[in-house]
Amino acid sequence: MPHTIRLPRTVLLLAAAALALAGCGESAPGTPGTPSSASSPAVTASPSASPAPAGAATSLTVELMPDGEAVADTWTLECDGAAPVGDSGAPDPAAACAALAEHGTALMAEPGPDVACTMQYGGPQRATVTGTVAGEKVDAAFANSDGCQISRWDALSGLLGAAGMQ
Repeated sequence: MPHTIRLPRTVLLLAAAALALAGCGESAPGTPGTPSSASSPAVTASPSASPAPAGAATSLTVELMPDGEAVADTWTLECDGAAPVGDSGAPDPAAACAALAEHGTALMAEPGPDVACTMQYGGPQRATVTGTVAGEKVDAAFANSDGCQISRWDALSGLLGAAGMQ
């Protein structure tokens, strides 16, 4: 006599629900919940998914405060994608443009409230960065007041200079 395996009804219901939801996971960007089908035409790049237009290049102004209070130096950085355009007072314009082209405004973001930062002091230096990165407006402040802030500064060392070295 063959041995029959019986699955509990809950397992069967969960499996059926998972299969039904699996078809909902594929949707075109910007159209949540729209299922795709195998007979759908290939998705082409929409205007919003295309590279930033020439007018949306990166243009930033940096104000550096070595003592943490008084602005001692100001410079600009212009980038066309990963390439610097024109003259810049940034320590390494090519590295700054490359980092901004790869990571965008994420480099300007403050750590979230649930992030634990090491308690270390990297110096009194502060900097403000304003302008646009690939057409997105930025207004960010940088310091060397803890491990998270030092990491943010280091990620943009091509734009800000080495942390603690101003």
